[in-house]
Amino acid sequence: MPAVLDWLMRLLPLNPICVRLVQGGSRRMRHFYIRAGYLAIMIVVLLVALAGNEQTLREMAKRGAEAFTIVSFGQVGLICLLTPIFMAGAIAQEANPRTWDILLTTPLNAMQIVLGNLFGRLFFVLALLLSTLPLFSITQYFGGVPGRSIFTSYAIATSSALIVAAIAVTLSVTRTAGRRAVFVFYVTVVMYLFVTYALDAWLRGNTTGGAGGLTTIMTPLNPFLALESLLYTNRYQPHEVTGDSSFVTRMWFGRPVATLCWLGGVISVTLIVFSTARLRVIGARLGTVPLWRRLLRVPPKGGDRPARKVGHNPIVWRESQSRGTSVGAVLARWSFVGAGLIVAIVILTLHFAGLIDHAQLRLALAAVVGAEIVIIALTALNLSAVAVSKEREDGSLDIILTTPIQPGPYLTGKLGGLIQYLAPMMIVPTVTMLLTALYVFTAGFGAAQGVTVQEAIEGSTKPIALPVVLPEAAIALPIVLVPFIAFCVMIGLQWSIKSKGTIGSVVAAVGVTLAVTGALGICGYAAGRGIPYLGAVLTAVSPLNLLAAGLAPGSTIGQTVEEGPAARWALVVGALIAAGIYSAVVMAMHANMKRTFMFTVRKLAGTA
Repeated sequence: MPAVLDWLMRLLPLNPICVRLVQGGSRRMRHFYIRAGYLAIMIVVLLVALAGNEQTLREMAKRGAEAFTIVSFGQVGLICLLTPIFMAGAIAQEANPRTWDILLTTPLNAMQIVLGNLFGRLFFVLALLLSTLPLFSITQYFGGVPGRSIFTSYAIATSSALIVAAIAVTLSVTRTAGRRAVFVFYVTVVMYLFVTYALDAWLRGNTTGGAGGLTTIMTPLNPFLALESLLYTNRYQPHEVTGDSSFVTRMWFGRPVATLCWLGGVISVTLIVFSTARLRVIGARLGTVPLWRRLLRVPPKGGDRPARKVGHNPIVWRESQSRGTSVGAVLARWSFVGAGLIVAIVILTLHFAGLIDHAQLRLALAAVVGAEIVIIALTALNLSAVAVSKEREDGSLDIILTTPIQPGPYLTGKLGGLIQYLAPMMIVPTVTMLLTALYVFTAGFGAAQGVTVQEAIEGSTKPIALPVVLPEAAIALPIVLVPFIAFCVMIGLQWSIKSKGTIGSVVAAVGVTLAVTGALGICGYAAGRGIPYLGAVLTAVSPLNLLAAGLAPGSTIGQTVEEGPAARWALVVGALIAAGIYSAVVMAMHANMKRTFMFTVRKLAGTA
């Protein structure tokens, strides 16, 4: 074999790290469940989207195009959420420096190490993409879906996965991350998608000259926006840039999809080159004492303190009071509460003063409240997923098991303590929606532009008058939010008990929750748009769908709101049903975990 070809083969296809990761991951049941769940969700979404009673070829082509659009957005969303899960192992390697010490003593060069870690983990994401290609091909039988759009949507998803994977490997190589950084990295990806999409919607609403349907500077920076410019060309079109403009302007505003793909490739290559150059200095230790401790002369932890009452269940007190006791954690938690309430008041004040219109009010509330719900859910998963596995790692679980406390009260204490800890954070979206409902009930406290909008309903030629925000959604949201967060906590606890370490439990809990809530959300959204009453009830199962129904009822539960104001109470009925279902699932999971707790703990004893 020629030397150049041998070097290229060892660089990636025969890379020992890449081969080890692919072989090891292919044998893990967790990866198998993720792949099977991903494909099952895509199949269910496609079948639901294709369901209909179309008679003509034109109607079938329209249905096929709508199904392709829904599946494309679902695929990009799942890829953006699953890529950080598969790349969590690369970030977690920083927490175990011995892994890098061993790699640096092997004959592998720096580029082989970086590319092996990158593509060995990215392989599973690319396999997920390829597994859905037959599903996309099915939509072409209905017509209305060009083949170019299919492969372009795949290019958008691949570029997004590549840049997220490259960032994860860079964090691992530079050792600027740790075990906790897996959760921070995940939240950052989600928040980036939320913020860029909200900024794009705000820029579209403030574009002058009637060009609100044109792409903005944010379009190439968000895969969902780029996909929207590809599939919704009738309402979100690229600019017709003249030849006098610069190359960057023509590409950025005239070809946002191509710009996204090129940006993903260029940034990924840059990060790979940087990681390769930085790898050999990974062993440098910069000290173990943080700079802020040295500057502020913070005394060591410990010392005497007065006894505290812990109630009937000490685990509840331990989980609710002992978590987040550092200065940074306390500031982060209460800053979230304070900033959320202040932002809600500012948004309503701006609308009252006429500085933002109805559409901008809805957009601001959707971005703020939606981001708050996602952050609370991810925080609940992160805290619960390490609640038991962390105690197993540090040995404190062995001490707890020597006390008289039984598995039932232990698990109840974990659940109750975490809910108490998250209660101040859950108050923020609840109070925000209640303040908005009060604002609507009082007619905006006499605001000049009022609180009523004429909203078009899909399938109807006559718009109807609706409040800018449905007050019923403010009542339904806290009914669903609390049991939904309890459901997230129980999923985290279940995987925390089963997993050997904290990283595995966090990754598994987030993956399972995304699969379940993603399927419920997509099916509920499809039902809400086409089925009156029952569609609104199914929409309330997901907190994000419920929020969308309250802020954009015409496009979310249009068939229901068209029936009249009384029909909107179907949201509250759906919220009560969803709360009962979540509560029943939580109790069933608690009973099962209590029954198998001792067996699982003993089986994993000494394997941390």
